[in-house]
Amino acid sequence: MKFKKLILTSLLVIFFHTNVIADVPYFLDFKFILNESIAGKKAQNFLKNKLDKGIKNLKNTEKKLLEEEKKIIQQKKILSNEEYKNKVKELRTKVSSLQKERNTLLETVAKQRSQARNELLKNLNPVIKDYMKEKNIRMVVDKKSLLLADDTLDITKDIIDLLNKRLKSIKLN
Repeated sequence: MKFKKLILTSLLVIFFHTNVIADVPYFLDFKFILNESIAGKKAQNFLKNKLDKGIKNLKNTEKKLLEEEKKIIQQKKILSNEEYKNKVKELRTKVSSLQKERNTLLETVAKQRSQARNELLKNLNPVIKDYMKEKNIRMVVDKKSLLLADDTLDITKDIIDLLNKRLKSIKLN
């Protein structure tokens, strides 16, 4: 009888212990995955280069407009009042066009950044689900939602490795 109780107690402890282990929430650093995965880095570099080139072009155009403004100011006494007003009006139109171009560039880059994030998410979710099935994990939480956690529960590196194998780059327009 004591032997049966001992076996029953042992089985209950083992069963309870495995259930407790399976219910431990693991976490990952989603922002780190976005920034450090191969596809995430490539997308960021592409977008950064596009933004840098666009801003460089805009600054060159801005310098030309400033030079044009100086010329117009210098010619103010030489030009008739009507010619001066026309030149100032043209300059304002060019400045307005430059501002629209800058806004368009920023909007385009923001849209592409959002597309890249969504594409990465679309590919990341199946990776996480497969990992959860393989390791018998029931819950994964984003690191930013945690106050404190044991580093052994961090699965970020494993997920990045799996994602890098599955997704090499993100297509951006």
